[in-house]
Amino acid sequence: MASQNRLFPLLVLVAMLSACASSGTGAAVTRYRCEHGVDFSVRFVDDSALIESSRESDVLFRDAGGQGPSQPVYGNTRMRAEFGLGPGGREAVLHYPQLPLKARCVRD
Repeated sequence: MASQNRLFPLLVLVAMLSACASSGTGAAVTRYRCEHGVDFSVRFVDDSALIESSRESDVLFRDAGGQGPSQPVYGNTRMRAEFGLGPGGREAVLHYPQLPLKARCVRD
């Protein structure tokens, strides 16, 4: 009985840590709707942007460019994304250089 009493707090701690790990980093997910039928969600984590759409998933890394911290730019070999554009900072532009395609987007 004494060993069960010592084991219970450990099991509770393991369950709490598992819940934290499965919920990700806690970063907010933002949705965007774009031209050309493109829509995606993005989560900013450290110096990366995790982009999820019905078509693909991409990890983009902070890149040079933009107008300071309010207009960050992220990219990889397939895609470049500019955020914080427009009068209220609610717009973004996706560049697909291999296609070539440029899609203007607005945050939901």
